[in-house]
Amino acid sequence: PAHGIAQALLGVAGCPIAAPSANASGSMSPTTAAHVAASIGGAIPLILDGGACKVGLESTVLDLTGEGPILLRPGGIALEAIEAVLGVSIPSALDDEEHPKSPGMLARHYAPRAPLRLDATSMADDETLLGFGPNSSAGCLNLSPTGNLEEAAANLFAMLHKLDETSERIAVMPIPDIGLGRAINDRLRRAAILPHLQSGHAV
Repeated sequence: PAHGIAQALLGVAGCPIAAPSANASGSMSPTTAAHVAASIGGAIPLILDGGACKVGLESTVLDLTGEGPILLRPGGIALEAIEAVLGVSIPSALDDEEHPKSPGMLARHYAPRAPLRLDATSMADDETLLGFGPNSSAGCLNLSPTGNLEEAAANLFAMLHKLDETSERIAVMPIPDIGLGRAINDRLRRAAILPHLQSGHAV
């Protein structure tokens, strides 16, 4: 790992370390030690706090067991960047629930307790808006006021955790589906309420 504290831990341990996600299965990913404590703190003896995650999203996962690479999970390295290095177009296999090859491939995953609605251009009385870009409503949490996808990715889970503590329902503004936006939208789609309910909720 690139993190200095993680490297120091490996050095002190002197043995291989298995490192699964530090959250209850299916729930929102943690990006701070406080998120870990809230999710599984009672089940573990120690939390080593290395500060907030810089990227904010899980890793990009590729399947390299076949003739060519296949994207299993978009993540902190944008697909376009990988394609540029490999010189090939990479197809996706993101929704194989029956035979998932990677964490994060289930249809319902990364989910807050509060119902979450996507592509919101306004919000209902019982909703709190998660904004993106300069046209967001004043006073709402904004993933990136300037529309920067790296900033949005870093803020995504931290802001969802905060809204989940205070909101009855969450409405999320549209995020461009390019670069890191592809990974952000993947997480939001898996966290959202069922598609047939999306359009039925009044705004």
